[in-house]
Amino acid sequence: MHEVKLIRREEAAAGTMAFHFTKPAGFVFQPGQAVELVLPLDDDARRTFSLVSAPFEDQLAVATRMRDSAFKRALKALAPGSPARIEGPFGSLTLHEDRARAAVFIAGGIGITPFMSMLRQAAQDKLPQRLLLIYSNRRPEDAAFLAELQQLEQRNPHFRLVATMTEMEKSALPWSGATGLVDAGLVRRCTRDLPEPITYIVGPPGMVEAMQNVLQAAGVGKDDIRTEEFFGY
Repeated sequence: MHEVKLIRREEAAAGTMAFHFTKPAGFVFQPGQAVELVLPLDDDARRTFSLVSAPFEDQLAVATRMRDSAFKRALKALAPGSPARIEGPFGSLTLHEDRARAAVFIAGGIGITPFMSMLRQAAQDKLPQRLLLIYSNRRPEDAAFLAELQQLEQRNPHFRLVATMTEMEKSALPWSGATGLVDAGLVRRCTRDLPEPITYIVGPPGMVEAMQNVLQAAGVGKDDIRTEEFFGY
């Protein structure tokens, strides 16, 4: 268990907040791993979050949809400087080590969080590995870290972002990118020139199951798919 303090919080998208905490001395993790955040209310006030921050950064950050739950209300009410505790890191959703094989990330909504850590670290390390992110949201307003992802694509010549919006009729923002659901055709078009890709899927359970079916329809073998489900958000 590590003691941390809240540094700041910010809106990452409509209804999504990012929370930045102090990083304990000697705390080591791999991009894509998670921690359990324990609030000062009591030991039952705990939730698991993937780390948005990358290992090279001097803070630990998580992001979450702000549902109306006791834990989320308490988290939102934390003032800068407030204490909290973290346990971890843990989790095996980390980037494969064979850099000759591409990585394809498929994220729905706040499922983007572990991939943010991976992509930030890859840009920092100038990793010579082909990376593709297929990122699905209802509207640009709902897409957490979209502007940063676009900047990472500019910084990292080995990274490509394909963001798609499924409910643009409800958006007040312009969007010139892809629209519609992620389907087998989109996956095939985006991955046809990638070397032996391994695909990672993160999102709510229904989305993960649906994407596994889409990938199999696109000809992706089960051994080349890795998943992590987000429950409750």
